[in-house]
Amino acid sequence: MLKDYNKYLEYRNGELYLDGVSLKALAEEFGTPLYVYSASYIRDRVRAYRKAFPTALICYAVKANFNPQIIKLVKEEGAGADIVSGGELYASLQAGVDPKKIVYAGVGKTPKEIEYAISSDILMFNVESRMELEVLDQIAERMGKKVRIAIRVNPDVDPKTHPYISTGMKKSKFGVDIKQAKEEYEYARNLKNLEVVGIHCHIGSQILDVSPYIEAVEKIVELYHYLIKSGFDIRYLDIGGGLGIKYKPEQSNPEPSDLAEAISPILKDVKAKLILEPGRSIVGNSGVLITRVEFLKDKGHKHFVIVDAGMNDLIRPAIYDAYHHIVPVEKRDGRYIKTDVVGPICETGDFLALDRELPEVGRGDYLAVLSTGAYGFAMSSHYNVRPRACELLVDEGKYRVIRKREDYTYILSLNS
Repeated sequence: MLKDYNKYLEYRNGELYLDGVSLKALAEEFGTPLYVYSASYIRDRVRAYRKAFPTALICYAVKANFNPQIIKLVKEEGAGADIVSGGELYASLQAGVDPKKIVYAGVGKTPKEIEYAISSDILMFNVESRMELEVLDQIAERMGKKVRIAIRVNPDVDPKTHPYISTGMKKSKFGVDIKQAKEEYEYARNLKNLEVVGIHCHIGSQILDVSPYIEAVEKIVELYHYLIKSGFDIRYLDIGGGLGIKYKPEQSNPEPSDLAEAISPILKDVKAKLILEPGRSIVGNSGVLITRVEFLKDKGHKHFVIVDAGMNDLIRPAIYDAYHHIVPVEKRDGRYIKTDVVGPICETGDFLALDRELPEVGRGDYLAVLSTGAYGFAMSSHYNVRPRACELLVDEGKYRVIRKREDYTYILSLNS
């Protein structure tokens, strides 16, 4: 069953290994909470995208996991970067990503971030509003530059995912409505410091059915042909990311090849270069969060396993009611018990699992929280003045630290 999450995750003599390395040994050496990522898995996922879309530009969604060593790993496999902030641009450049492989989306770009991206000569901005077009034009004029842009079009497609990560519907804050897109493109064409080169859309995240992409791409391709006939030089068609991953044992996730099979017929007459922005589907199931059992508590009607990882380390269960599969680092053959796995944070919403059937564990045992390579550390915080976790990269039996564990001095020095 673990192989369905990550083929490099397995029990050996009752002990959990990832990419050839004992997770118990890592926990004992580096302490917990501890994020561990499989380099082999990440390489495989990028290669799967490049095989399915051999002529496309794959831009890794840095928001999923911004560790520079992860960005460098995907860059070495030929990927660029999809960014949504100046910080993500900095991280991508530090990792060696070619600026001509960087696309920049996001509804709230600041002047400082825009200037940084212009001076870095990124491939293109994915513009989200008319006012952003105007501001971008003004800043480009002041800098004496001409800036490549695409307009993010909202195709009003329901991706059938959590409402908080559904970004392509009419009520979303993202993009411009597809019915207004032609007008916005005409407006952009008359701004002398902008070069209109692409169309962008992104319908959401954790999408397990490729059919919403079919509807979205059909609408975008229709717009593409209209713009070409209207004299626009549309060189890039950026359809975003959003392919989901397996979180629950009963789930199965779509492969890049499934997406390619679904949308390739729609793209047959499109001469523009395709861009995809995968994030979660690259790194999500590469990672596990190792946590230590600190206490057990019975309240009669409710049993609790209290661990040292909390919502400051992994907030997805608290804000999305997200499911993450949890397994013992040392295999248990004893009885199963229904329990809440909760953290140390002073919030009722601080949990990793509710009413979960788990093998009975004891104080000092380690648990592995699966599918935490994306939106795990990236969304972590210092709430309750808790240091953020150490991150390790394992690779064919070897391991290295890619982020040291923080301490109290580090946290408080940020405020001095």
